[in-house]
Amino acid sequence: MPVKVSVIIPVYNPGIYIEDCISSLQRQSLPPEEFEVIFVDDGSTDETPARLDALAAEDPRIKVIHQENSGWSGKPRNVGIEASRGEFVMFVDNDDYLGDEALERMYDYGVANGADVVVGKMAGKGRGVPVELFRRNHPRATVENAPLIDSLTPHKMVRRAFLDRIGLRFPEGRRRLEDHVFVAEAYLRAENVSVLSDYVCYYHLRRDDGSNAGFERFDPVGYFRNLREALDVVEQYTEPGPVRDRLFRRWLRVEMVERLRGRRFLNLPDDYRRELFGEIHEVVVERFGPGVAAGLQPTQQVVAALTAADRYDDVVAFAEWEAGVAPTATPEGIEWRDGSLTVGFTAEYLSGGEPMLFPADAEAAPLTDVPKDVPEAVRWVASETAARFGQATADLLLRERSSAAQYFQPVEFTRETVPAGDGGEVRLVLRATATVDPADLPRDGAWDALVRVKAGGWTKECRLGPAPRENRPTPDVGLVGDRPVLPYWTEPHGNLSLELGARGKRLGLGRVQLGDVAVSEGRFRVLLPVHAAGETGVRLRFVSSGRILEVPGTLSPGADRPGSVLAAALPAEDLSDDVWRVAVCLNPGADRARFTGLPFALRAGGGSVLVTPAPGPGVALRLARRARRVLGAARRKVSSRIKAGGR
Repeated sequence: MPVKVSVIIPVYNPGIYIEDCISSLQRQSLPPEEFEVIFVDDGSTDETPARLDALAAEDPRIKVIHQENSGWSGKPRNVGIEASRGEFVMFVDNDDYLGDEALERMYDYGVANGADVVVGKMAGKGRGVPVELFRRNHPRATVENAPLIDSLTPHKMVRRAFLDRIGLRFPEGRRRLEDHVFVAEAYLRAENVSVLSDYVCYYHLRRDDGSNAGFERFDPVGYFRNLREALDVVEQYTEPGPVRDRLFRRWLRVEMVERLRGRRFLNLPDDYRRELFGEIHEVVVERFGPGVAAGLQPTQQVVAALTAADRYDDVVAFAEWEAGVAPTATPEGIEWRDGSLTVGFTAEYLSGGEPMLFPADAEAAPLTDVPKDVPEAVRWVASETAARFGQATADLLLRERSSAAQYFQPVEFTRETVPAGDGGEVRLVLRATATVDPADLPRDGAWDALVRVKAGGWTKECRLGPAPRENRPTPDVGLVGDRPVLPYWTEPHGNLSLELGARGKRLGLGRVQLGDVAVSEGRFRVLLPVHAAGETGVRLRFVSSGRILEVPGTLSPGADRPGSVLAAALPAEDLSDDVWRVAVCLNPGADRARFTGLPFALRAGGGSVLVTPAPGPGVALRLARRARRVLGAARRKVSSRIKAGGR
């Protein structure tokens, strides 16, 4: 069978960090005979070459090529391209990993759309990744209709025939930004680029030892010399005008202006800061016309203007002011509605921990001259931010804690100017309502709510919270499909998170009151603090000394009270005279059905059934629980020691 995808992985001393990569390749849903894996060992000096050779001996899909160290990833990737047999090649770094269905989904999407390049949704664990690009799928994306230029890393699927037809390969040798040169040309010369955003295909991982190649401090002279080569590619394949300016703006914004802003700039040693600033100043003056910086947001325009004017001290002072600017998002209401969670919040920017104030009568005015000093620059930014408030946005994202995969949630918002002080200034507040459908989230686990606020040149994220303890609503657990979903506030910070697949005490079923339980005419009814959008099947368990009975039940929305009514027929003829503990399984169709105890029991005897508080655990049960806790603590301690030794 023809090979659909060749996965090409340059390798240099990854140590244990290659294991996640290997495991993810072995889990791929694409049939084994339809893809191959090519590891190109670039002169590793650790145990990796032997590890890869042993792997290749066991798996016919895997090929290992050993070569002398070339200094960077360009040559290993080119060697992999030449050795590949696939219709597409997929570039992966040795310390990252793929989603289990990445190859299959990206290949099918690329074929369906006739794409030369397929860009899969990314997640970053400790690393930044593009966000706006993956707001939705783009089956036919270009640098003009989508923010493709935001993603210039090489971790994409590319049609091999396209690479051969245009003769595209990576620049080789000890150099930076070889991926920018390659990807920029691929975007500009491809017949079609497709962006797949509804599945996380690629996970960027920041290593604990901080030795990812992209995180090492670079030599500014060499770095910006290489950056000019990426600009040369844009000049070669575009005409002067708005499109070229927009593309150039990406490098001015990301590689230059953003490096000179806030704490990122201030945290660098002064001598390195000066060298970095000097090289950026040269590129800005040499390569960018006025149309490039004019399209930036206000704060970015200020930094670009001060840099072009060679005013290092003012750039530092502006960074010191910006370091105190941060967004805040305050929850205003959380409730279940028809199986979805409605989340209300307000968001605005703070400066020095206090709400930022802006002129009430601001009008937009272009930055025609370089600000004479930083206070003037700050006043212009404040005025422009207020004048452009109609463009400000707020988004709610849910980020899965273990993988950092994140998803936009539907949001509606209004913009409010709130008078402050003597009336000459206002606060700029975004008031939003998001609708979260947990059924759209792909996996169980903890999901953190983040708010992304865009205004005035700042696009920053913050947690949704903290909510003051006295004002924190406590939503019930929701039953969505076969998954219990628990909204909760983190401790001690009071930020909003969701737990999908919640179980046990986390469900909050211990809040049930005896008065909410009724037994009559062979029927059992109890009001549970659970939101069910419609009638849902559950399972009840009755446990006495030595006996377990299970019966089906239904969970239905309460008619006139919050929560849902659990109803079931009592197995009266089987309830012997005894005290029966009661437990419920909210998701009986799940792979591992779990029962949660309720805080009451049924006392059967003399032909009647009475509701009574649940008895405490017996001595034997208490001892067993204590033994499990001690054993678990011992195991965790041993595991921590083993991990520490491995590092």
